[in-house]
Amino acid sequence: MHLWSKGGNTRESLIRFTCDSDRRYDERLALYDITGSMAHAVMLAKCGIISAEEKNLLLSGLSGLFEEAGMGNARIGPEYEDIHSYVEFRLREYAGDVAGKLHAGRSRNDQVLTDIHLWLRHHSAMLANELYGTARLFLDLSEKHRSDLLPGFSHMQPAMVSSFGLWFAAYAESLCDDIRLLAGATAFTEASPLGTAAGYGTTLPVDREYTARLLDFDRLIVASPYAQMSRGRTERIMTQAISSAANTIGRFASEVVLYMSPGFGFLTMSDEFTTGSSIMPQKKNPDLFELIRARCNRLQSVPDEITLMTAGLPPGYNRDYQELKAILFDTFDAIGEILSVMPAALESLVVRNDIMKEQRYNVIFAVEEANRLVLEGIPFRNAYKIVSAKLGTESFRVTGPDDYTHTGSIGNTGCGMIRERLEKLMDSFNGAVSPQELVQKILKEADR
Repeated sequence: MHLWSKGGNTRESLIRFTCDSDRRYDERLALYDITGSMAHAVMLAKCGIISAEEKNLLLSGLSGLFEEAGMGNARIGPEYEDIHSYVEFRLREYAGDVAGKLHAGRSRNDQVLTDIHLWLRHHSAMLANELYGTARLFLDLSEKHRSDLLPGFSHMQPAMVSSFGLWFAAYAESLCDDIRLLAGATAFTEASPLGTAAGYGTTLPVDREYTARLLDFDRLIVASPYAQMSRGRTERIMTQAISSAANTIGRFASEVVLYMSPGFGFLTMSDEFTTGSSIMPQKKNPDLFELIRARCNRLQSVPDEITLMTAGLPPGYNRDYQELKAILFDTFDAIGEILSVMPAALESLVVRNDIMKEQRYNVIFAVEEANRLVLEGIPFRNAYKIVSAKLGTESFRVTGPDDYTHTGSIGNTGCGMIRERLEKLMDSFNGAVSPQELVQKILKEADR
């Protein structure tokens, strides 16, 4: 059943090519499509386009479909083209012929865009919570390993003393900024496209501001053509935020693999988290972190994929946009799967706490020797030359966390400050509401 059917026959092979995979992704939009349809029905009645009785019939039917979808029973079979045709044709089972009035004043173009905005707003908040949880795990590890010293590198050469506490804190702060990016990206989903129709508005007296309020959008996409212009842009911005988080996690995974290698030996993994070789008995492979790295690196290509897919398209709607759903949903799935294994991955790490006792790293403390001379009143450039002359002839005194006081040092990693920043950033997502909450609000408004 096709909403655009005019009585002719379209080849089934074409329908399969254009719709089969899209149906599978559209099932994820069921709750959001029904929610948007309920808001639209209430608006149509408010504007006198349908009667109050017709509105009630539509809302009753849509509530039944919403309950079905909430139980996971929204299955878009081959008899339907997409989620929109599924809802409209299934609505006839509940509401009769009045179901045909629901589509007045909108197009599938603004309908699917509304669905995606609602889905993204909701799921980006859930993703932010997962990133928040991972950042907190990094902070917990930072505090646990505050006193475990670690060589800091520059140009892959031992440079200055660091600590595992500082290392873990750095990744927590990086995730903090990734959440900030995600909050900024989510703001793009707060604009309501509903009522822009096919991208050029409608002669029906719809109230776009009213549906925007019902759906908790904070503003409109004002110029109707921009609604279709924004296709691909919103998805690209959202995946750029996800790409940034993937960069953080992938970089951490890469450093873990490096630090586990024999040339470093800073970390090991408990046996239950490693794999072996079919031929080499001694192997304990960090496959978990290697796959995290690979999948994170792959995610970083997604914004470019969207750019290439949407570059140079002509004005208005193009069917190319349909392919964006697969990219978007798969990206959320991928980062979600990565974050779901991060607690176990971090738990698996075993930190060495005696690394700095190795003589090969003693040279790192040359900087601290120069700093001691500075505190005695010697200009740093002179101190630098004095210490340089001692290189290779004597060992330098080892410093510890208590020798460092400023924020962001091994003695003061700033974990508390990062935690406060995290909590404040999560406030950006407090306004995200579920479809269930939106439906309750819409039905309450409909009864007024």
